[in-house]
Order: sequence, then structure tokens, then C-alpha cells
Amino acid sequence: MVAGIDSYLMREWASQKPSANPDRARFRKIIGLIDERVPAAPPMLDATVERSSLLTRTNSFEMHAVRWRVLDGVDGEGLLLKPVRPAVMSVVAIPDAGQTPEQLAAGVGRRLAENGCQVLIPVIIDRKDTWSGNPLLKKMTNQPHREYVYRMAFEMGRHIIGYEVQKVLAAVDYFAAAKLPVGVYGTGEGGLIALYSAAADTRIDRAMIAGYFHHGAQDTWAEPIYRNVWNLLPDFTDQNLLKMISPRKVSLVAGDYPEVNGPPAERDGRRGAAPGKMVAQAGGVSMDVALAEFLGKTPVSAGAALLTAPRDADARMERQFRQLVDFTQKKARLSDGVRQQFAQGKDTGTLRTYFRDEVIGKLKRPFDPIKVQSRLLYDKLAFRGYEVVIPVSKEVFAYGILLLPKNLKPGERRPVVVTQHGLEGRPQTLVEPANARDLQIYARYAAQLAEQGFIVYVPQAPYIFGDRFRVLVRKANPLKLSLYSFIAAQHDRTLEWLSSLPEVDSKRIGFYGLSYGGKVAARIPALLTNYALSICSGDFNEWIWKVTSVEHPFSYMFTQEYDMLEFDLGNTFNYSEMAALIAPRPFMVERGHNDGVSNDELVSYEYAKVRRNFANLGLPAGTAIEYFLGPHQIHGVGTFEFLHRQLNWP
Repeated sequence: MVAGIDSYLMREWASQKPSANPDRARFRKIIGLIDERVPAAPPMLDATVERSSLLTRTNSFEMHAVRWRVLDGVDGEGLLLKPVRPAVMSVVAIPDAGQTPEQLAAGVGRRLAENGCQVLIPVIIDRKDTWSGNPLLKKMTNQPHREYVYRMAFEMGRHIIGYEVQKVLAAVDYFAAAKLPVGVYGTGEGGLIALYSAAADTRIDRAMIAGYFHHGAQDTWAEPIYRNVWNLLPDFTDQNLLKMISPRKVSLVAGDYPEVNGPPAERDGRRGAAPGKMVAQAGGVSMDVALAEFLGKTPVSAGAALLTAPRDADARMERQFRQLVDFTQKKARLSDGVRQQFAQGKDTGTLRTYFRDEVIGKLKRPFDPIKVQSRLLYDKLAFRGYEVVIPVSKEVFAYGILLLPKNLKPGERRPVVVTQHGLEGRPQTLVEPANARDLQIYARYAAQLAEQGFIVYVPQAPYIFGDRFRVLVRKANPLKLSLYSFIAAQHDRTLEWLSSLPEVDSKRIGFYGLSYGGKVAARIPALLTNYALSICSGDFNEWIWKVTSVEHPFSYMFTQEYDMLEFDLGNTFNYSEMAALIAPRPFMVERGHNDGVSNDELVSYEYAKVRRNFANLGLPAGTAIEYFLGPHQIHGVGTFEFLHRQLNWP
């Protein structure tokens, strides 16, 4: 199953055809360029009564430490190289994530300034992991700082790329008033930012990109996760960004690719970073040729080298990092009101379509014809169980176990409960657990329901084999797909097949999932209206806080589950909004007081909104929550009663 989904995705990567006129507004949105910048203002000299901003003076230019306003609570910091004579061009020169502004100033920055350019060199967030975590919670990770910011930002419809581009464009806001040509230069990670900045803003007249460009296949899924961009393909490959910049000048410089063989090593409890490497790409011209193209003239020869050491480089990086963390955390805290505004005036059908197309992602149809394979797996006292394989597309299929009670009468149609396992689970575990741990967690609840007379279907989900399935998410996101795109297609076909069985009452098919299966219970019945009800066990949450918070010990910010990220979910659908897409169909939450997934307070906070919505619909009995004294497990008391009552099965 996992290999089949992978084949589907790689085929889609290979067959992408970009549109003739890519949408710049959409590009700005997917890189998170959505926040209004503060009004343009000159960079401020970074000086005190005891320390001058002036770092270096040559015959050609002065170099100052500066700051400039970008967003509310977010500044840019770096260096300004100001020519002695009137400037002929304004340039934002962006270092690699492994460089300081001073290092860039010693090379290309100096050459640009000596050729009459006013040069602003920003700090960009680095690849170290010094502050990635919360020491007060004893939750430190090995996520590069860029990944740490990326994770929380992605959920909030923003991006570490977008934040860096905002800093560039805040400088362009100021430079544009001078009526001089405006250029960007970038190397390594800064090359990506320079390319994206020029594609996003037509005020940038020319660009020079070094140490970054995909001349051939753009396998961003294998690179560090902070380069993952939702809906990037097919329109916004590097090659197509060049077309968006045209007819403005772009020079590609050969060499200078940073070597990144993965995140910082796991150590001292620090773990959780996503895998990813950078591989150098061939192609490009020499730096001298690129400079001549960029400047429109043969550059003057380089002067004496600059030997300025960074001033408080670590403190400067920490300020820049924490400003972006704080800005994003504030957006997460205020997101409830943003989601309310998003939903205002939209009917459920419109919201469901948006959720399917823009948040989850929808597989292309038509699907393959249904030709189900099956074989007997269980022959128990109360039921028989059959393994089934259901085709979805050429490479993708659904698999699971169908439990049919033995006391079915000829012509009788019964309700069905679809029961979904959690992370790394198997359908067999819900029927016949192999060990005491699985028995405690799942309580053989699929078998229990079959013994109570329900028809039960237990699907296999593709969230299995660790990074093998998580890489699927990396391959899916640029195609505007997620793992739930495939899960939704599997359930869509499964419901079609179940509804065709003579024993099944197609109007009474319920869903009940635990843990990762609870994530499915929130999302898939919200999309597929053929599910008559849904029960979310061991997962329902103030989900946006769960994914973005750096203040709570249960946050996914501190774990390896980078597959949890769903672009812009924080501004569109929390769990209460997903439950609203399920309504007026019944919806229930099962919650153990000692379940480390969250705490009762946050679960109750989010569920209160569900309860209110059902009450406003005149359906207060259509929803319920059961708390029980226990851990992360199926309790099967209130939920079983809920299934019997709502599916009308005695």
C-alpha cells in the first residue's frame, strides 16, 4: 500500500505541466507572504552611547550594523554597506543559512559596494538547533532553527521562506522610494530566498542566484523539510520562477552550494528532526560573468579584504529566531477568531469543498472499477472475518478486514461500524490482539462490536513504517495533496463497496477511530457524507495549539511527527470546525483523563464549541463526550451505547 502510493506520487511528479501564466498571488500565498508589513522606513543604525554602528570604512563605502522594521514585532537585522559616492543601485544580498552577514560582506557584498551599490545584508535563520525546544519543559529537539519555525508557521499559513522574503521586501519598500534599480543577490539558502523574492515582487529589477537552483529534477521532498511548499507544483518550480521574473534579469552562478547532510545529530535527548539533504546542482556562470550581467558593466577589481568579525552574532541570531517564534505563536493564539471570520457567510457545502480541495487535497478521478478480492481469515463463534482488497487507482488500493456476524438473517440489512487503528497499527490488532499492550489499547473493539451484532469493517491505514510513510507527505504536499487525500479516496471506494453488499444498510455506516484513527475520524467523515456518524477517540483536541504550541509538553513541535502539518489549517479548520462539517450527523468524543495526547482542559475547550453548534442546530443529543479514568485507549462504554442508539441497533 505504501509503495503503491509512492508510485502514484512519483508518476504525478513526472507528469506535471505548468500553466502558461502562473498566478503570482497564489505563489505569494503558498510561501506564506500574507501579513501586512509595517510602513516603509530607513534602516535604523544599531548603536548605543557606548558603541557605534560603524564597523568598517574604506575608500569606497562604510559598513554599519542596522535594523529595520518588517512585521509587528519582527525586525530585520544585518549590515548596510553604503557607498561614499551616490549609489547607482540598491541591493539586498542574502547569505546562506550557514553564513553570517559579515562573511557575505567580506566577499560579494564588498564587491557590490565597491561598484557603487548600496547593499543591505540580512541575517537569515540558521541550521543550528540551539534554541529549538523549551528547556523549562525539558523538551529540546535537534530540529534546525529553520525547521522549528517552519513547523509552526506552516500550520498557520505562513512559512520560514515567507518570513525571510518579508525581510527582503521590507528593504525593497524603502529602496523603491529612491528610484534606483533594485536587485537581490543570494547564495545557498539565500539564493532560494532571492529567487522567491524576485518572483513575488516585480519591483525587484534583477537577481543573481548562487549556490541554489534546480536545473533539472526538483526533488524538494528529499531536501530539508523547511523547503516543503504546499501546492508548489507544477507552476512554481525554479525553472518556472525564472519565467515569472522575465523579462527582468536573472544570473545563475555556478558552485557555492552548501553541504547539508541532514539535521544536527540526535544527542542528549534531542531528537525529532525531519530527514533531508541538499545536493549540488550543475550549471551556471562564473561569479565575474554574473556580476557583469547584474551590474550591466564590467565590475571593478576587488579591493582589500574585509576582516570584520560578527558582533554578538549568537545574540543577534537568537533575537531573530525568537521574534519569528513569538509572532507565529501569537497568530496561533488568535486563530479562533480568524477561523470564525473565514467561515462567516459560507454554507456547509462550500466549507466542505474548500476543506477537500485546499486543505486535504483531492485525488483525480476516475478511479478503477471495483473488483474486490477477498479470502476467509477468521471463523469465530459469533462472526466470520474476511480480508479484502479494493482497487482505488492503478497503484493505490484499500485493504482491510470485514467481520460478518453469523446470526445475519437472509435479506437482513444491518448497520456497519468502520473501526480505525492508530499509528503503525494493523487491522488484525482490533480483532485479535497479539499481546497484552495491544489488548489494553484496543480492547479488541472491532471483535466486540461484531459480537454485538454490528457488521464491522477494519481498514488498514497507510500511516505505517515510520519515515517511509512520512516521506509520502513530503512528496504529496507540493502536488497539493496530503496523506489524507489517499485515505479519503480509500474510504470513498470502501463506502461504495460496503453499500453494495446485500447485508449492509448503507444509511447506517458509522466511523470509530482511535489516536491516528481519531484524526481520520475528524477529517474523513467531514469530507464523506456517506458516513452516518463519527467517534473520535484519543485524539480530539484544540488541534492548532497541539501542533504549534511551544508551551505545552504534549505539542507535536517536540516530536518526530512532522507528517501532522496541514498548510493553513490554523486559519480555516480546527477540530470543532471539522465536527461542524460532520453535523447534523452525530459526533462523539472519547477521552481518557490520563491520555497524554492532551489535557482535559484543552479538549473540553474545543469540544464546548461542538456542543454549542449541535444545540444551535436543535440536536443536543446528536453529540456527546465521555471522560473515563484511563490512558490512551478504547474505553468502549459510552461510545458503544452511542453507536447502538444512533445507528438504531438494539
